[in-house]
Amino acid sequence: MKRIAQTIRLRPEHREEYLRLHSAVWPGVEAALLRANIRNYSIYLHGDVLFAYMEYIGDDFEADMASIEADPETQRWWKHTDPCQEPFPDRGEGRQWTELPEVWHLSAPADDATA
Repeated sequence: MKRIAQTIRLRPEHREEYLRLHSAVWPGVEAALLRANIRNYSIYLHGDVLFAYMEYIGDDFEADMASIEADPETQRWWKHTDPCQEPFPDRGEGRQWTELPEVWHLSAPADDATA
C-alpha cells in the first residue's frame, strides 16, 4: 500500500462552493477513485489550505491515475473544483495538488492482530 498526502490552497472567494460540492461528492467520481484502487481518501481544511490523504492499494499507480484523469465524470467534476483551488508554485508539471513527502509513519506493532 502507498500512502499519499497532498496540499493545495483554497481560494477564499470559492470556499462555500468547494465545501458544498464536497458535502455530496458525485457517485461517479467516487466510483472512478475506487476503480483506480484509491482507498481511505480524506480532505481536510485548515484556514485556506486543503490537505488530502489517500491510500493506493493497486500495483500500477501511473495507469490507475491515468484512468482517473480519463474518466468523463471526473473531468466534469474538476471543471467545478479546479477554479476553487490555487496550486502552490512547487506542485510539479501538469499537477494541481502538491505531493508531500512522508517524514514519519507509526506502524502497528508486529504482534498487533489488526495490522
